[in-house]
Order: sequence, then structure tokens, then C-alpha cells
Amino acid sequence: MPDPKQSGEIIALIPAYNEARYIADVVKGALKFLPVVVIDDGSTDGTGAAAALAGAKVIVHNANQGKGKALNTGFDYAVARKVDAAITLDADGQHDPDEIPKFIEAFRAGLGDVIIGQRSFAQMPGKSRFGNTVGTWLLTRAMGRQIPDNQSGYRLLGRRVMQTVRPDTARFEAEVELLLRAQLAGFRLAWVPIRTIYGDKVSHFRPIPDSVLFLKMVWRIWRARRRGRFE
Repeated sequence: MPDPKQSGEIIALIPAYNEARYIADVVKGALKFLPVVVIDDGSTDGTGAAAALAGAKVIVHNANQGKGKALNTGFDYAVARKVDAAITLDADGQHDPDEIPKFIEAFRAGLGDVIIGQRSFAQMPGKSRFGNTVGTWLLTRAMGRQIPDNQSGYRLLGRRVMQTVRPDTARFEAEVELLLRAQLAGFRLAWVPIRTIYGDKVSHFRPIPDSVLFLKMVWRIWRARRRGRFE
């Protein structure tokens, strides 16, 4: 497998909100492969301290601003550091850090500018399987290309992507918005298979309001693809 240090630095970016229970293990797992930066998005449970003790650099938002804003903070840091790429993964243990080399290998092989982790919907709990299946079907039609997994937050973004593409939405729909903005900007999307992990963590996802936000995002994407710009 190519050594990322031979071709330029890649770092891990972990947006986190009240994940003190899980963050240390995630940080330690990712540190086996990459430097780790945690964006503590206004946590009140000691997430930032736990991440720092585990070996991560921690950037703190004084108040919770949402995942989209946390990602943008991480991208700002990565671009300023002039890394080749950054890998984003969730702080709750649902992404296996041992799969980081898959993303690096795909990126170094030139498979894409954005490499997304593709989960197996068949291995998800019923509600999540239904939501992801429907969401992926809708997004595939809105974007005019096959989107195997639209909500996976486990992904690698090259520096040019982070310089060019930023979400302006705050919550879960930011993951989807990033894909559309990257496609409109001419960046290549690719997927690598990852494990599907569901633990006992209570999700921050709000079924009704967040589903409405997602549907609004799909509508914006459908219009944006036809106009060639995202508004």
C-alpha cells in the first residue's frame, strides 16, 4: 500500500458533539494511520478534553453550530496546513478507523477527488435501512448519476475540493450538499466498501424535521443540476 507520507500529508478530521464516551477510542484508532484533528462543536460533556488526552489536536466551537459548520472549520484548518487530503469520520464509533488505508489507497491510485465509504444497507436496522434506501434512490435521480450511499460521513476529500466546496447547511444534509457541490465543480466521486456498524448510541437524527430538510435538499439539488449552480 502506498505510504501517504511519501506523497504529501493526509489528516483525519473528526467533527464531534457530546461524544466523550466514544471519542478517545476513535482518535486512538485513527492515530495509527494519520494525525487527527477533532472539531469540538460546542460539547458540554468533556468531549474536547477526552480527544486531547487521546492525542488529537482539538479545535473548539464555543457553541454548537452543526456538522456543516464543524466540517468547514476542519476544512479551513486542512487547507491552511496544505495537506494533500483529509479523511472525515464520525466521532461515535460507527466508522472503523482501521479502514482508513482503503481511502488513502483509492486516492493515491487516482480513483477520485472525493472518496466515500459505502455501507451495506442490508446490514442496517430496519428504519435506517429504509431511510437510506429511499434517500439514495431520490438523490440518484436528483443528481443524474448513481449514488450508492448518500449519508456516509466517512470520506476523503482532496485539498482542491476543500478549497472549492463548502456546505452552507448545518445539519445532516451537509453531507449530501457536499456531493452535489463537488459534482457541479467537476470533481470526481468514487466509493470504497466499508463496514456497517450500529451500536447502542442514540442518534442525533430527528426523523420528521431532518427528513423534511433532506427532501428540501433533494429539491435544491434537482434544480441546481439543471441550472448548473447551487443556490
